[in-house]
Amino acid sequence: MREAWDMMLFVNGAYALTIVVTLVVIGWSWRAMRRAEARREKVRGE
Repeated sequence: MREAWDMMLFVNGAYALTIVVTLVVIGWSWRAMRRAEARREKVRGE
């Protein structure tokens, strides 16, 4: 039985967390961009 933790478990977890958070930020930014474009078009149309 090993006494040391396998550090790759933590490294892989950090990579997974980074990927998930990056995708969430991209989605959030895309949604905000689409809302801003819609507001701009609404103002231009008036």
